[in-house]
Amino acid sequence: MSRSIRNVLSGLLASAFVAGALPAFAQGSLLNVSYDVARDFYKDYNPLFQKYWKDKSGESIELKQSHAGSSKQVRAVADGLEADVVTMNQASDVDFLVEKGLVVKDYAKKFPTNASPYTSTMVFIVRKGNPKGLQDWSDLVKPGVQVILPHPKNTGNGRYSYLAAWGYALKQPGGSDKTAQEFVGKLLKNAPLFASGGRDATTTFMQRRIGDVLVSFESEAELIAKEFGKGEFDVVYPSLSILTEFPVAIVEKVVDKKGTRKQAQAYLEYLWSKEGQENAAQNYLRPRDAELLKKYATQFPAIKTFTVDDVFGGWARAFPVHFKDGGTFDQIYQSK
Repeated sequence: MSRSIRNVLSGLLASAFVAGALPAFAQGSLLNVSYDVARDFYKDYNPLFQKYWKDKSGESIELKQSHAGSSKQVRAVADGLEADVVTMNQASDVDFLVEKGLVVKDYAKKFPTNASPYTSTMVFIVRKGNPKGLQDWSDLVKPGVQVILPHPKNTGNGRYSYLAAWGYALKQPGGSDKTAQEFVGKLLKNAPLFASGGRDATTTFMQRRIGDVLVSFESEAELIAKEFGKGEFDVVYPSLSILTEFPVAIVEKVVDKKGTRKQAQAYLEYLWSKEGQENAAQNYLRPRDAELLKKYATQFPAIKTFTVDDVFGGWARAFPVHFKDGGTFDQIYQSK
């Protein structure tokens, strides 16, 4: 086992013990490997599922979590981190595990709504009072504006930000792939650094006080409010953004090896339950449940969005074009 995998394992076990997620009486265990900013969601979700499973099956179950940048996480799973389930923030990372033979090819059909139990979108988090008057993507490419975002090549958050800006530029009058690439190039030149993940980007912006705007998931804004207070920033909704989906999947070889398929299936299915959907809304993720989405309408302002499928032909096409070695991100970054 490599040193990096040992470090990931020791870190997630330590955090699990601190969180009290390892009851001594547990009769089984699941490891959920997830993306960087999902900590709070699953911190709240796991006790709900533990109660549900205990009531339904009579079994107590320990739930362990691992969180980091999404691409780093799936590489760790491919290298031997024994995740029972993965809960990621973009399909391309789950597709990577499909290529490795760890997740079934039709995983998106194994659960409702394309195996994405909730959605979000990319918004701007700016300093209180929005001193630079940033209102739309076009403002983020102006001289003197510092943009904070995670690395577009290595993180789901960063890729969504990149594609959101590309799609915005593409949909402007006279927009083309050439003008979109030029636009995204200007935006990336305004990034003084690329954070390693969503939470690192938030820390850079909020604690290190670097940058004029943080591009992140809508849900991250409210988590920032919980930690730093609403008086520390404003949230700006651009005129157009990208719909972000969060696919989940069972890691076949691991659940077959451990005999945890039944528990893993139930763990993911419960995300679509009333309790799971309510938890999504309370963590500022847009639930798929229409009644709950209506209930929380004031929390989720209307915003015009497009999907990766709409503009880029799906992740299977978008990822190699933009993020594989030699793709448009590399072409842009080399000139940055």
